Amino acid sequence: MKTAIVTGAGQGLGADIAARLAAFGYRVGVLDVDAGQAEATAAGLSGAVPLSADVTDPAAVTAALEAFGETPDLLVNGAGIVRFGLLHEQSVEDYRAVAPGMLARGSGHIIHITSVNGIHPAPKSGAYGATKAGLAALTQLMSVELGPAVRVNAIAPGFIDAGMSRPIYADPRVRERRGGGVPLKQLGEASDIANAVLFLDSPQAKYINGHELVVDGGVVNSVFLQLPRD
Repeated sequence: MKTAIVTGAGQGLGADIAARLAAFGYRVGVLDVDAGQAEATAAGLSGAVPLSADVTDPAAVTAALEAFGETPDLLVNGAGIVRFGLLHEQSVEDYRAVAPGMLARGSGHIIHITSVNGIHPAPKSGAYGATKAGLAALTQLMSVELGPAVRVNAIAPGFIDAGMSRPIYADPRVRERRGGGVPLKQLGEASDIANAVLFLDSPQAKYINGHELVVDGGVVNSVFLQLPRD
């Protein structure tokens, strides 16, 4: 049985990713800073293990890994926050990911959840776009330094009607405008990201390494669609 730990899995995209992995037979560690949410999500999944940790706290992460009982085959770094506002008004925080156990075992796969904001940063999104761009660069670096034992990839969601973005799309006007601005003329779903995780971790993707898979309906390529010639 393959194993996976998904951070930020108590709700939103992380919960959907954990559910899809569990449905495909993974033993999943549902890790979230909110222990109650981790337990609630894990309770509905076959064989899932609730784990609670602040991913910025190395000791808490170590304890969570010990509670899971083994180094996972797959680590999905989905935990994240966005603080809206100007960059100079915000503080900088670090987070840590796990790889030593994978290296010691000689196999593993890490998937970072980035964002299209790391490709085209949205105004007034603070450090969010910059940190996601940094995470994309970190993905490339880790893929070089951790190979051949560990593959490292990233997924950049676009306008997804789930997780932290769901409150944004509660406004029908915003929903229509944003969905209409996507070349496919619709918002993405959490399942689109979960399916991308499954693909990247499948044997069919075994030669994909250091790649950021953009799952956005084509929106990052639509500048001229939004600003056409007269």
